[in-house]
Order: sequence, then C-alpha cells, then structure tokens
Amino acid sequence: MSDTATPSVLFVCVHNAGRSQMAAAFLTHFAGDRVQVRSAGSAPADAVNPAVVEAMAEAGIDITAEVPKVLTVEAVQASDVVITMGCGDTCPVFPGKRYLDWELPDPAGQGVEAVRPIRDGIEKRVRGLVDEIAPAS
Repeated sequence: MSDTATPSVLFVCVHNAGRSQMAAAFLTHFAGDRVQVRSAGSAPADAVNPAVVEAMAEAGIDITAEVPKVLTVEAVQASDVVITMGCGDTCPVFPGKRYLDWELPDPAGQGVEAVRPIRDGIEKRVRGLVDEIAPAS
C-alpha cells in the first residue's frame, strides 16, 4: 500500500466496456470513498456494452453515464492494486504494484442473460477485495 490512507484500484480490460466497468461500479458502490476507483481499456470501445448497463441496473447500480477510457501509464502508476481482466501483455507492469488477474468471460457481443453470471462473479470478487483492502470500520 502507498502512504495514503485511501487505497486505489485500477480495473483494466481490453475495451473498458464491460468487465472493468462492472468491477469499478461495484467497488464504488460497496466501498464508497474508502477506495479510489479507476477503470480503463487497452483499446477502449466507443461506449459501454448496453447489456452490461442493463445487468448492472438489475443489481441497482446505474452506469449509464460511464464511458470507456484509454489505459494510461499515469493511471497505473497512481494505483496501488491493478486488476486485469484479459488484457494480457498490453497492461503495463510497474514494480511495487500489486497485480491480480481475474479470469472472466468477455461480455462483448453477449446478451444480458450471458452478462448476468459474469456480473455476479465480479460482484463476489469485488466484495472479497473490499473486505481485504478497505474493510468497514
């Protein structure tokens, strides 16, 4: 962890239109201001996957205002924990960062039925992450 009291997490996938958006939204939802949350993609899409938006709405989280963001070196350097989701070698690696790779199916091109189990898997992992890095006091 860095010297700051607030741990920071960066979620990275290729398009920043599905998995990383869901993970960031869940982390913000569960941890609030106890964690700094960023998400980005190595090749960002034009928009967040509509099936992902729908699946998150079913979970009570509105991500309609989110837009895919390009992965920057600065975002990685500013984060304590970097969680990758299928971006492979395109994710830059810096010493002193904690990296986790979450193996999750890509929701791109999938309907909401296929997105729901991915969403639920991400929610479970994010809950575990919150318990570890930003437990409620």
